[in-house]
Amino acid sequence: MWFRFKYPFALFLFCFAHLSNAGEVLPDLRTDKKPQTMTETSQEGTSVIEADSLVGQKENQIEATGDASLRQGDRSIRADNLLFKQSTHEVDAQGSVMLEQDGNTMSGPHLLFNIDKSAGTMERPKFYLKENSARGSADVLHIQDRQHYSLDKATYTTCPAGNQDWQANMGLLEIDRDRQIGVAHSASVEFKGVPILYTPWMDFPLNGQRKSGFLAPIFGGTVQGGSEMTLPYYWNIAPNFDATIAPREMAKRGLMFNNEFRYLETSYSGELHVDVLPNDAITNSRRERYSLNHNQTLASSLKGYVNFNRVGDDSYFRDLGDAVNVTSQVNLLQEGGLNYAAGDWIATLREQRYQTLQDPAAPIIEPYARLPQVTVGTQQNHLGANFAFAGEYVDFSHPTLVNGSRIVLNPSISYPLLGESEFYLTPKVAIHSTHYEMGANNTPVVPNTSPYQNASRTLPILSVDGGVAFERESNMFGGDYLQTFEPRAFYVYVPYKDQSMLPNFDSAQADFNFTQIFTENRFSGSDRIGDADQITLAATSRLLDQKSGAERLKVMMGERFSLKAPQVNLAAPAASTGRSDILLAASGQVTKAWSLDSEFQYDPNQSHAQIFNIAAHFRPEAGKVLNLGYRFQRNTLRQSDISTQWPLTGRWHAVGRWNYSLQDSRILETIGGLEYNQDCWMLRLVAQRFATATQQFNTGFFVQLELNDFVKVGADPLLLLKQSVPGYTKLNN
Repeated sequence: MWFRFKYPFALFLFCFAHLSNAGEVLPDLRTDKKPQTMTETSQEGTSVIEADSLVGQKENQIEATGDASLRQGDRSIRADNLLFKQSTHEVDAQGSVMLEQDGNTMSGPHLLFNIDKSAGTMERPKFYLKENSARGSADVLHIQDRQHYSLDKATYTTCPAGNQDWQANMGLLEIDRDRQIGVAHSASVEFKGVPILYTPWMDFPLNGQRKSGFLAPIFGGTVQGGSEMTLPYYWNIAPNFDATIAPREMAKRGLMFNNEFRYLETSYSGELHVDVLPNDAITNSRRERYSLNHNQTLASSLKGYVNFNRVGDDSYFRDLGDAVNVTSQVNLLQEGGLNYAAGDWIATLREQRYQTLQDPAAPIIEPYARLPQVTVGTQQNHLGANFAFAGEYVDFSHPTLVNGSRIVLNPSISYPLLGESEFYLTPKVAIHSTHYEMGANNTPVVPNTSPYQNASRTLPILSVDGGVAFERESNMFGGDYLQTFEPRAFYVYVPYKDQSMLPNFDSAQADFNFTQIFTENRFSGSDRIGDADQITLAATSRLLDQKSGAERLKVMMGERFSLKAPQVNLAAPAASTGRSDILLAASGQVTKAWSLDSEFQYDPNQSHAQIFNIAAHFRPEAGKVLNLGYRFQRNTLRQSDISTQWPLTGRWHAVGRWNYSLQDSRILETIGGLEYNQDCWMLRLVAQRFATATQQFNTGFFVQLELNDFVKVGADPLLLLKQSVPGYTKLNN
C-alpha cells in the first residue's frame, strides 16, 4: 500500500497518523486548497481517489469528503462522501452518488460497491443506458458485474429527459449487456398515462440484435378475414438458426398458424415457410401454403438450389393475403437445379414447373414445365476475336398442349475492327441450329392440319454494330457539364425460313424497347427466329456533372428500318413500309429535388402513340416525396398513379397512393394514412383497398404504435408503404 501527495511533508504526517490512535484526522497542511489525491492498486487496476478532504480511520479505511470521486479506467464513482475500505476494496458512497461505467450512468443517494467484483447495490437509482439511450428509475439497483444488472420495481423509457409520453413499469428488470437484451417481469406499458399492454414476461433488444421471445401483438383486419390478431414468437435457436411462430386469429375464418424457419451454414442456407389454417370457417376447408428457398454449395464450382412454392387452392392469396404483391401471384414457381462454373464455361441443369392459380373470371393457360432443362455456355477471347457458344436441351411437358424436346446449338464469333475508345465497329457471325423430337398430345388442334413432325432448323445470323461518342463542355442550365452525343447503327441479316410447322413452346413477340432493337432476334425464346434485313439507327445524349460525374439528363431516340418485309410473325405482320415504331426516352436528375423517367413509342405508319409512360418524382428532403405517373399502352392499358409522403402540420405526415385504371374505369389500389412522429414514438394509421381478382377487392387496416427501440404494437404497414410509395422514409430512423 502506498499513497502519493503533492508535498512530501504531508505524506510523512499521513503515515504518522495512520500509526497513531484510530480515528485521528489527517491534518490539512495545504495552502493552495486543491483536492487531495491518493492511488490504490486492486485486481481491476489502479484507482485514483480525489476529494476536498481525505481522512484515515481505523480498519484501514479512508474517508473522502467534499466533491469526492474514485476513478478506475472507464469507471468513476462521484459522491458527497466516499468511505473506501482498503482491505476489501469496498466503497460506501453517500449523497448525490453517480456511477459511470462503460458509457452507462446510475445515480442515487446511496451506493455500496466492490471495485474488485464490479458488484454492488444502489438505493432509489436513476439510470441511463448508452445502447439505446434508455433511461428509468427503480427502488433498488443490483449490480452483479459490469454486464449484468437487475432493478426492483423499475420504470423504463427511451423518451428524452422531460418527456414521459410512454413508460414501461416492471416488477423486475434484468439488463444483460453480454446478450444485449432486457428482460421484464410483471410489465405494463403506459402510453400518455393509459395502460396499453400487460405481460407477465417479455424481453427486448438493447441494440436491435436478434433475441428469443414474444414479439408485440399485431392487430389489423381485412374485409375477407375480418378483424385479426397475430402474436409472433421469435426463437433465436442459434447464431445461424432461427424461427418465427405466429398464430393469426381471424374473426371470420379462424386460427391460422404461420411458421418460418431460417438457417445459415458455411455450405448452405435457406428459408422455409409453412402456413396452415386447419379449418376455414367460411369455406369449411383446410387452407395451407408451403415455401422453401434453399441454396447449397456442393463443390467450389458446383452449386445447387431449390425454390418450391405451393398453396392448397386457387383462392388462397385472394382470401388470406393482405397486400397487392401477395394477392397478385398467379404462377408459383417450383424449381430445383444445379449450376456449374469452371473457367470460361458455365452449365445449368434444372427441373421447373408452376402451380397456376386461376381466376374464374379470367382463366389463363398454364406455362410449360421443363423436365429437365440443360444449358451450356462460354465466352472466350482468342487473338482479339470473341468466341461464344450457347447450347440447350429441354423437354417441354404440358397436360393439354403438345409435348416435345428441343436441342439448340448457337455458336458465334465477333471481332472488333476499331480499337479506339471513341469509336467501335464489331461484325458478328452466328449459327442458330434447332432440332425437335415430338412427344405426347401431338394431335392437330386446327381441323385438316397435320400433327407436328420431328424437325430441324438451321439459320445463319450476320450482324454489325458500330458507333461513336462525341463530348463537349457545356454550361447549359448554368452548370458545369460534359455533354455527349453518341450515335449508333446496328445491322442484322437473317434469311427467311418457313417455321409454321414448328411447335412453339416458349417464344413470344419481344417487347420493343431500346434493349431489344439491338438484338438479332425480335422474338423471345428459341422456337421462332425472325427473318431480318434491317438496320437500327439510334442516338443518345447525356449531360454529366463534371464535379460529381452524376448523370443529370439522358435523352435517347431510335428506329428500326427493314429493307425487306419480315415474313415470320406470331402476331399481325409488320407494316410493309419497313419502318418500325419510333422510340424516345428521357430521364435524369433534373434538379436536386426533381427526377424524371419517361418513354414514348410512336407508330409513324398509323400516326399515333403505341406506348407512353412517364414518372416524375419530387423529393426535396427526407419525409417529403411526391410521385406522379401515367402509363399508356394502346388497347391494353391506361393507368394513372399518384403516391406521396408529405408533412401536414406539426408532427403529422400524410401517406397515400391512388392507382386508377382509365381503361377499366376502376381503382386498382388506393392507400390513405397518417403518421405522427414524436421524439420517442411513432403512430401509423393506414387503410388500403386493392383488387385481388377481376371482380374482387380486399380492404385492409393498419394501426401501429411504435415505441422507439422497445416494442411495436399493432399491424405493421412499413413494407406496404415502401413498396407503394417510392422514396418513402421511415421518419423515426
